[in-house]
Amino acid sequence: MTLRQEKVNKLVQKLAADFLESESNRTSLITVTGANVSSDLRSAEIFITVLPVEAEGDALNFVKRKRSDLRDYLKKRTKMRVIPFLEFVIDQGEKNRQRIDEISNMD
Repeated sequence: MTLRQEKVNKLVQKLAADFLESESNRTSLITVTGANVSSDLRSAEIFITVLPVEAEGDALNFVKRKRSDLRDYLKKRTKMRVIPFLEFVIDQGEKNRQRIDEISNMD
């Protein structure tokens, strides 16, 4: 991964978190845990976690409906020539880490 990709990853993650914080209806907690921008910077996966877990489906539908608004938000707050197409994904790595923590604390 290039330095430019890393910077764009962090920027997209930060701005997506800010956007979702302001747009969320507060029925669930949506946390942006990461972003992965393609090497050509034309697409990006944004990883999220949702609490409570039962609200994941609704939260995923919500963030997918807000994709174009988030692209506009990125356009206004960055100097990137190309704004990536955004895809939201539930962060399975974070879910696995939380499950491991649960299991290890069951002593």
